[in-house]
Amino acid sequence: MSDFDVLIIGAGLSGIGAAWRLQQQRPRDTYAILEARDAIGGTWDLFRYPGVRSDSDMFTLSYPFRPWREPESLASGDKIRRYIEETAAEAGISEHIRFGKKVVSADWAGDRWTLTTADGDVHTARFVYACAGYYSYAEGYQPDFPGLDQYRGRLVHPQFWPADLDYTGKRVVVIGSGATAVTLVPAMAGDAQHVTMLQRSPTYVIPLPDQDLIANVARRVLPARAANRVARAKNVLVTQLFYQVARKRPKQVRKVLQGLAARFLKNPGYVEEHFTPHYEPWDQRLCVIPNGDLFRSISSGRASVVTDHIDTFVPEGIRLRSGTVLEADIVVSATGLSLLPVGGVRVSVDGTPVDLGQLSAYRGLMLSGVPNLAYCIGYVNASWTLRADLSTRYVLKLLDHMERHGYAVATPTRPAGSGRPLLDLSSGYVQRALDKFPRQGDRDPWLVRQNYLRDVVSTPRADVTQDMTFARHTAPIPHTEVV
Repeated sequence: MSDFDVLIIGAGLSGIGAAWRLQQQRPRDTYAILEARDAIGGTWDLFRYPGVRSDSDMFTLSYPFRPWREPESLASGDKIRRYIEETAAEAGISEHIRFGKKVVSADWAGDRWTLTTADGDVHTARFVYACAGYYSYAEGYQPDFPGLDQYRGRLVHPQFWPADLDYTGKRVVVIGSGATAVTLVPAMAGDAQHVTMLQRSPTYVIPLPDQDLIANVARRVLPARAANRVARAKNVLVTQLFYQVARKRPKQVRKVLQGLAARFLKNPGYVEEHFTPHYEPWDQRLCVIPNGDLFRSISSGRASVVTDHIDTFVPEGIRLRSGTVLEADIVVSATGLSLLPVGGVRVSVDGTPVDLGQLSAYRGLMLSGVPNLAYCIGYVNASWTLRADLSTRYVLKLLDHMERHGYAVATPTRPAGSGRPLLDLSSGYVQRALDKFPRQGDRDPWLVRQNYLRDVVSTPRADVTQDMTFARHTAPIPHTEVV
């Protein structure tokens, strides 16, 4: 058994960032990172499908303390993975990572967490910070396709891309219209005979350049760190402004997005049928296509979009409700993620199992009635790292406060009220998992805003004692919120 001041779950983008901040601000704390996989990178190590890349700009997705130096603003998955690995190596974080340690349970008693991994190892800590994201690494969302047993081709899920899959000269159907699908289609279109994106309904897509002009100019005249800050500030402002305009003027933004699509596709009817969603912009995340690559693949004839519903799989492919049969040698089921809170860890407090779906989210990073545990989630309308870094800085501020006052335990105390969903998106993968996640309230510190510009000012100044119960002793304290 190993005992630490802090245990971090996950060696992905947010876990490595948290370790870097912890080392800088609290160098005396002992810590370890428990990583389920055998490599650093998290999402960016797991996903290996063709074209995998960021859908947020790298000047906000990268760490504020380590400039992004690559030319691309929308970077490939392997470059992001290498960036995370290099950050860990340069800071000496790698030696604190324990690989192959999937945390299956976290049990609180007295003033310590006991974490048990799948291989039976036990680790204890005063504080736990879960940086394992919010989706299952073990399985993606896979609908129950009728007639699948008849299909003679190959069905693959992007989350588990087969290393031996050769799609050269093959007919490919990609089921889905989200970020993964719009990435896969142009990436495969260059080698496949033809790629069809089959969607039940359209998604908003926005073409953006893969390089940032302002960042490139800033890099020529400023030191790397200063240039990064300029690009980061510009992208934060542009992204937040666009989101606010989209929520307040959805019809105008819809018109702009349709206009951009029409400029590439030269076919208003095609845009109306396949790129005009029934929901408003930012009811779901917008999908970014670098340099309009999806539109260019369609215009070249290498790819196409079909908007219809699946009737059944047939030996040669997929029969649609319209009666059309899409012939396919390979079908890619880009149908989404299976969401899991806190990395799917089973949590208990003083022997009582915790139902996370019945709890409230404290500042979007702790749980009502659960002591000394924080979790990391990103924004739905901006880069993951923007919120992740703010959350880490808040956790360290709380730890500093506890140390100064001699506290061993900090427990958020939930106010009255049932609250609303933590993740404010209408996307199917979010709606399917709403009951698994804590809910947010309608006032601070229980309200989870999707506004980085406001959070970056308010979070560092937030009162860590608000709606928080502290204790110095090691005896169990009442936890009325645990169900």
